[in-house]
Amino acid sequence: MNTAKPQIATNKIGESDTGRRGAPQKLAGLKNVIESRIIGQKNLIWNMIICLLCDGHMLIEGMPGLAKTTAAKALAEGVEGDFHRIQFTPDLLPSDLIGTEIYVHEKSDFTFRKGPIFNNILLADEINRAPAKVQSALLEAMEEKQVTVGHETYKLPELYMVLATQNPIEQEGTYNLPEAQLDRFLMHTVVDYPTAEEERKILDYDENRRKKPAAPQANISVSSQAEVFAARRACAEIHIDEKLKEYIVSLVTATREAERYDTRLTDWIRHGASPRATLALLRAAKARAWMEDCDYVSPHHIHAVAPDILRHRIIPSFEAEAENVSRGDIVAQLLDVVAIP
Repeated sequence: MNTAKPQIATNKIGESDTGRRGAPQKLAGLKNVIESRIIGQKNLIWNMIICLLCDGHMLIEGMPGLAKTTAAKALAEGVEGDFHRIQFTPDLLPSDLIGTEIYVHEKSDFTFRKGPIFNNILLADEINRAPAKVQSALLEAMEEKQVTVGHETYKLPELYMVLATQNPIEQEGTYNLPEAQLDRFLMHTVVDYPTAEEERKILDYDENRRKKPAAPQANISVSSQAEVFAARRACAEIHIDEKLKEYIVSLVTATREAERYDTRLTDWIRHGASPRATLALLRAAKARAWMEDCDYVSPHHIHAVAPDILRHRIIPSFEAEAENVSRGDIVAQLLDVVAIP
């Protein structure tokens, strides 16, 4: 299998003053804000920006202390818009998230008071600590950008993104997210421990931060909503060959018809990915290509985003769990057995 990356793949966001497709500095201000808060975690940073470019939502999973919440806050700081963080707990109610109707005595009528879900970027911290009833309250908002309360429907902002963090599900006091909700996250990124070199940099960063007062951040510019919308239009214009579209369809189809490709996949997959995965792969691959300053999508771009697109949409079989085969292992096997055109 040819996995060689094009030379252009090493380009960084914001290398040129203006993107060749007109998006100002390729959201360099946003990337700079995030990297000023986070040491390492390059894959997490790229995936957050890809989700923003694709108008999608992101689920970030990792053990406590791996800067999941800090990364989400940094993304919100780098985008011009309203931000709200809500801590999910077992006693949280749907109305705490969506809002509620309040009776106004002077008007002798009910008035809807909006909840935190109406902000541009919502950080759902430790989403798996809330019961399914609260998690399900996000379904309509994430898919249709609206919420319904009683007989009224309320639109959410045009720039709207849910960043959800969760600890691994085997941790005590957590709940599995419903499969229908998982499917609405464009990406599910697993955050791993930093390398020894990165952890040393974290020590130095924290030591310096405690010794000196925080420096003003006026020199770091944020990205406006207009820049984000321009970047989204530019991503949509990225060319993708018809054969690569067929390749994307084959990757997703292989999760449902594994017997056509590999016997191990047949044993490992209980339920495959939905058509949302096909759409997500296309959109995310285009965004990745745009971020790498390419005019077209290559197999490398598809492979770069496929693990985080497919991981949460595949339900492993009992055999896979017994053999300690992870979802990441299943996606890796998919990329190996489905032929690149």
